[in-house]
Amino acid sequence: MTRLKTTYEKDIIAKLMSKLSLKNKHDVPKFEKIILNMGLGEDASDGKKIKSSVEDLALIAGQKPVITKFKKSISNFKTRKGANAGVKVTLRSNKMYEFIDRLVNIALPRIKDFRGLSSKGIDNSNNYSFGIKEHIVFPEVNFDKVDKIRGLDVTIVTSSKNKKGTFELLKEFNFPINEGKK
Repeated sequence: MTRLKTTYEKDIIAKLMSKLSLKNKHDVPKFEKIILNMGLGEDASDGKKIKSSVEDLALIAGQKPVITKFKKSISNFKTRKGANAGVKVTLRSNKMYEFIDRLVNIALPRIKDFRGLSSKGIDNSNNYSFGIKEHIVFPEVNFDKVDKIRGLDVTIVTSSKNKKGTFELLKEFNFPINEGKK
């Protein structure tokens, strides 16, 4: 079991129960899964660049990503149904907690001119989404072997029933959320 998961079970559940005034520990919000998505744009048609993106995302996530395809053709975006769109990976259980640990403690502090994550990233389903402009902030990615710096979308799916629960959960896991960014 990972360090962050044991911290959640021993300390964070009790703190959230008191903060959110919950009586049952099973009502406490928790992370269900994390989805990492890397759109490739024009590079999606090049096999070498797809392979490079798959390798980089595999290093970041710790498991092999899948190549996503377009579901329909749109002429204005020059997309064809069935053509490659990007790569994504879904993390659950221990790998999810390991990723959160590396994200909060190593990757986010390495971002240049970082002022915190926006507090507006919580959607109507009480999930939190944000983007990272450079995937090279993760120490697993070797900067010398990267052919192009790409962005990365991170979606954190929670079991929270309201936005306050999601916000408090993220704060307990030390996410650097800037509350002034509205």
